[in-house]
Amino acid sequence: MPKELLLNKQEVQEIVMAIIRIYPESGTDLHYETNFQLLCAVILSAQTTDIAVNRISPELFGQFPTPEAMAAASLEDLREIIQSIGLSNNKSKYLKNMSHKLVKDFNGVVPDNRKDLMTLPGVGRKTANVVLTNGFGMAAFAVDTHVKRVCQRLHFVPASSSVQEIEEIMMEKLPEDIWYQAHHSLLLFGRHQCVARKHDHEKCLERIREALPETKTAHTAFQKLL
Repeated sequence: MPKELLLNKQEVQEIVMAIIRIYPESGTDLHYETNFQLLCAVILSAQTTDIAVNRISPELFGQFPTPEAMAAASLEDLREIIQSIGLSNNKSKYLKNMSHKLVKDFNGVVPDNRKDLMTLPGVGRKTANVVLTNGFGMAAFAVDTHVKRVCQRLHFVPASSSVQEIEEIMMEKLPEDIWYQAHHSLLLFGRHQCVARKHDHEKCLERIREALPETKTAHTAFQKLL
């Protein structure tokens, strides 16, 4: 079986910078006013769209704007508000239990570190990273399904890599000062261009090629994508 062809650090950086040129936008599309509301919105965004979460967040945060208010809410009230985004049974429990733990263990303040964030119900590594980058301005590289797919398809990481392995590999291959932007640009490339459903991948590669500089490293990197 032939050895899997992977891009080296410099080659990954060339391709990622090309994708950043294609999708230079950054920052989450989720609507929130506080880190607590950001945390809730990210939990709710699992397996649905940011647009869908934004539709229900005004009512949710209008009624339960703080950890204390949400911890005191009934599961029925929470479920009724969020039912349109799916998985409302589980997500309503996450919101209530997460809020309760915030109040009990953290005085109602969202932690500013991954270890404590991941003790909260409904918070995994990806959610923690999104909160750290958007809420606290910390350097992190969040890996969702779009980022995972793009990193594997473009040979940045081995095809068998787990989410945490992808995070670790990409943080080693990319400069820390572009982790945040790289995450968002790769996410948008996966969401709008290199999508999960069947599509013409040649068009994905063509967009990358058009955004690459005329350098030997960029040329070598692109050849590995073919």
